[in-house]
Amino acid sequence: MWQVRWVLKPIVFLACLIPALHLALGALNAAGLPHVGNVSLGADPVKVMLHTCGRWTLNFLMITLCMTPLRDLTRSLLWLRFRRMFGLFALFYVSLHFTVYLLLDQSGRLDALWQDIVKRPYITIGMLGLLLLIPLGVTSTARAQRRLGRRWIQLHRLIYVIAILGVWHFWWQVKKDIREPLLYACGLTLLLGYRLWKQRNSTARVSAARFARTDGA
Repeated sequence: MWQVRWVLKPIVFLACLIPALHLALGALNAAGLPHVGNVSLGADPVKVMLHTCGRWTLNFLMITLCMTPLRDLTRSLLWLRFRRMFGLFALFYVSLHFTVYLLLDQSGRLDALWQDIVKRPYITIGMLGLLLLIPLGVTSTARAQRRLGRRWIQLHRLIYVIAILGVWHFWWQVKKDIREPLLYACGLTLLLGYRLWKQRNSTARVSAARFARTDGA
């Protein structure tokens, strides 16, 4: 439908950019450069940018995983039209998260980055999630889907592993208050539980149909 492509998708796209635009305005303000609006990132803008990009990476991973359950519950394919966009925005925000970490938090020092990866397990897990998400973004096109065939489905199931790593990274990064990562963990558990329940029901239906054909013969 043209309304989805030319109306809904641009609106959703712009809405997904709002957190990044807010951070960009705040960064301009923190740097003392000309900017529009009066957006402040507080006393530690680098920390705010890191945490904001990390949270929105998790948000978009969760939203992406919600598309299939919403399709099943509403019996509408409309949700799937936005799944690729949300997945790519997860990659966009994790890339921003990594860029801020490398260039601003670590001053662009690759040796400091490597030391963090080796010494801090939550950094190791975060880097692994980023590396796994990149091939999903590269193969998100319809052309890649046609070329890979069934392998494309198997590859993109990595999003479940990536989401687990993302929540794990957030949980280990938090010092004391685990309430927010706990919410993400609960949400992810529900989404994974739904997936397993759906797969089990599908397997049971296939087995029942085979048994019925065999019994009828």
